[in-house]
Amino acid sequence: MNLKLSTLAAALLATVGSAHAVEVKYMLWDANQLPAYKQCAADFEKKNAGITIKVTQSGWNDYWTTVSTGFVSGTAPDVFTDHLAKYPEFAKNAQLVDLAPLIQRDKVDISAYTTGLYDNWSRDGKQYGLPKDWDTIGMVVNMEMAKKAGVSLAELQAMTWNPKDGGSFEQIVRKLSLDGSGNNATNAKFDKKKVSTYGYGFWNTGSGDMMGQTEWSHFAVSNGFKFQDKPWDPKFYYDDAKLAETIDYLAGLPTKGMSASFENSKSLGADAMFVAKKVAMVPQGSWMITHFKTNAKFDHVWVPLPTGPTGTRATMFNGLADSIWAGSKVKEESWKWVKYLGSAECQSTVASYGVVFPAVKGMAEKAIEVQKGKGVDSSAFLTMAKSKTYLPPIADGGSEISEVMKAALETVLMGRSDATSALKTANTKVNQLAKK
Repeated sequence: MNLKLSTLAAALLATVGSAHAVEVKYMLWDANQLPAYKQCAADFEKKNAGITIKVTQSGWNDYWTTVSTGFVSGTAPDVFTDHLAKYPEFAKNAQLVDLAPLIQRDKVDISAYTTGLYDNWSRDGKQYGLPKDWDTIGMVVNMEMAKKAGVSLAELQAMTWNPKDGGSFEQIVRKLSLDGSGNNATNAKFDKKKVSTYGYGFWNTGSGDMMGQTEWSHFAVSNGFKFQDKPWDPKFYYDDAKLAETIDYLAGLPTKGMSASFENSKSLGADAMFVAKKVAMVPQGSWMITHFKTNAKFDHVWVPLPTGPTGTRATMFNGLADSIWAGSKVKEESWKWVKYLGSAECQSTVASYGVVFPAVKGMAEKAIEVQKGKGVDSSAFLTMAKSKTYLPPIADGGSEISEVMKAALETVLMGRSDATSALKTANTKVNQLAKK
């Protein structure tokens, strides 16, 4: 009888305890990272009795719709993965918790993060996120095609680029571009109207908007272009001649038969074309390592971006963070979770999955070793991180600025305008928006 009573009491206590458990809703967009963060959640729950973490994932476009509409309807996740291009608008609309007082109260060691990542999320003494990972851009190459074209790995790793003749980069792309008769673009018989394999593909879902993260910014910055003087500066330089000649060069590749038209690329996606062996080389971010490892069923490698006219390689250095929704009813528990997400313990777990490069110093090297064990040499991204890096453009009115730049760039890519005219007009509009 006593045993039954004690068992019943224990069951009742468990029921009461679960009824009072606090649930923190956490959302991210990358399906490849989901297993790692579910493991972090399980580890966190063991250390924090009474708090459960509900992890959900949604694709990029649906993700931001869910977050934004959730702010209005009161159903947004308590904690979510945030992006540098998105948070200025969220912060301006008071949708994010300022973490600075909590960081100071709990003495969080911000020096543990890779230089620059923490500051990216700061403005006017306020802190809108704790760093979670970083990424750079490289190029993924179909080595089966490269070898058949007589292009070596060493040549790919040492590419140079310029907007006049394309440098060794264009010569390699010419060798990789094949028509239906097997002629490559170095051959006078090459039929650019009947291309079977494009040497280069770089448009996925659009023009790259205000950032051009994977599409054009690395070429432009290595050519001497800069977005703005510093983050939050309301003056942009999209009318720079260095950017115009870069965009004109890239827009001209389809006319040479070395890249698919913007319309076709936008529809099919350069990544999908690469996997289908319709494109031999694509620029992409380090977050895509697992995607290509899983889907590209052929020998492929990652190489650094080409060196530009300035004598250096350049890459956008982007860093994601975890932010807390200002409307959360469990802010203290959410902060405990964010603090754990930004800790060496959780980020070491994330590194062990080899999907992304965590923000805590030394974890990227661990992730690279894990990836190497899976047969992927991702060191090109670390090479890029040690090259010329630049931040994504950060400004008020980012969404409107992106729309302006998207429209302007697409007129050039579809042959309706030259880059100089389109970008000059767009830059005037952008600077008006940034000063609002």
